[in-house]
Amino acid sequence: MWFFSGKLRNRGLIYIAGFDKITYEGDILKKCLLLSILALGALAASAAQTAAELETLLDTQAVTYAQAARFVLQAAESADTEAAGAAAIANPEQAFQFAQENDWLPKGASPDTPARLDGISLLFMRSFGLKGGLLYSLFKTPHYAYREMVYRQAIQGRADPHMAVSGYQLIFITNRILESNE
Repeated sequence: MWFFSGKLRNRGLIYIAGFDKITYEGDILKKCLLLSILALGALAASAAQTAAELETLLDTQAVTYAQAARFVLQAAESADTEAAGAAAIANPEQAFQFAQENDWLPKGASPDTPARLDGISLLFMRSFGLKGGLLYSLFKTPHYAYREMVYRQAIQGRADPHMAVSGYQLIFITNRILESNE
């Protein structure tokens, strides 16, 4: 193989390309790091998010419901959850329409309005098919979805359910939900 060096392998050492270091075969931590990097690369490729899209999202101070719907539905599709038909979504407007048709967005939401934290919580709960507590199960409103997301620690720190969601917060919450679903 191209990344193994013959002399070093016979002595119990392996050269890992890209690390520019020689590591011991028995070093489990470094092997786990390499596997994590490979898994992260595979996840990034499967999510179909380009670097430009993520950079634009990170620079956004207030994400719109259309942008949030596209990002969350792609994450839910890669996690193989309730968003089974979301693979064909090509732009944020189509994602918003798909989410609205499935009642995953709060009533009165429009594609160009800044997304609120409680509305995003409802989108996450429904698109990922997350089960909630008693009150969320009965009413399925953005308020109880927000409370469930706080309980699951996907939303952390001081937060108001009516505050606008930044791109960074959207990516953070998505990461927390994907971690908890593993």
